[in-house]
Amino acid sequence: MTPADPPLRLILDSAALVANWRWLDAASVGAACGAAVKADGYGLGAPAVVARLAAAGCRDFFVSSWAEAAALGDWPADLALSVLHGLRAEDVAFALDHPARPVLNSAEQVARWKAAGGGACDVMVDTGMNRLGLTPAEATSGLLDGLAIDTLMSHFACADEPDSALNGRQRDSFLAVAAAIPARRLSLANSAGICLGSDCALGLTRPGLALYGGIPHPAAAGHIRPVVRPEAQVVQRRVGRAGESVGYGATHVLAEDTAIGILNVGYADGYLRAFSGRGRVFAGDRALPVLGRVSMDLIAVGLGDATVGEGDWLALDLDLPRASAQSGLSQYELLTALGHRYQRSWT
Repeated sequence: MTPADPPLRLILDSAALVANWRWLDAASVGAACGAAVKADGYGLGAPAVVARLAAAGCRDFFVSSWAEAAALGDWPADLALSVLHGLRAEDVAFALDHPARPVLNSAEQVARWKAAGGGACDVMVDTGMNRLGLTPAEATSGLLDGLAIDTLMSHFACADEPDSALNGRQRDSFLAVAAAIPARRLSLANSAGICLGSDCALGLTRPGLALYGGIPHPAAAGHIRPVVRPEAQVVQRRVGRAGESVGYGATHVLAEDTAIGILNVGYADGYLRAFSGRGRVFAGDRALPVLGRVSMDLIAVGLGDATVGEGDWLALDLDLPRASAQSGLSQYELLTALGHRYQRSWT
């Protein structure tokens, strides 16, 4: 006998996911538009995301590690997969046997791939983020001679800040490096980078956040649709009396007798303590406030006169820009923190 479905679920909108990719594809202005599906598809479930976007026409996908590549199962021959964090020594045997391409980020990774007799690869060049990638001097030193480079990449540091001068400097630096390196195509723009305009699209764009309903840049507002709706069941309905407190630390004291719903969700599910006293949930169109601190597995909400009882499902407010402002968490954190206890249901 198996247990019943969990008291948490993510309602995931296939049509919105595809519509977001299509908008980003059109905004890429002639460049191919890929999809970052790292962190298990930003928390939605990478295999399901890949299946839906591939059916819509996406052909290029990106994960962070070889473990994430393996988790996608047998990889179709008509799709490209790049492993962004490159190639550790312990990855070499698996990488040689897998159709994914490593994104080489250091001189050591380049030497490792050459010594292994590896085939097509991608290369990352750092143009101002000081994260992953070869320096421009390393990239143009002859280090890359003999590699079969499919995609030469860099990554914007401030694309979500449209007026940042670093955006133009990074693009110019990248193009200067690219002029000296034979590669099939160039890639620089993430979701926010796509919104910077056609001169940043180059040959291939790599959106992530915007695919899943995040607004990475003001230009995306009104075009990107929400994809994720988390819902939790009410464990108990109770009445708290005026003067009583709610939750750990007694941080919320009731000003009047209050109907309270206890929901089966907490910080172990990615509904983090930053929402304590700030978040809200919905009973239909009615917003209900989170009362007191978020616990590991439970939250309390003020029900007012809403007709809500044990077993009812309420929707957590995960409008990503709004929830980010409420909690102080980034839109990326809100998505990728969604835990394994949710049942994921695609519509």
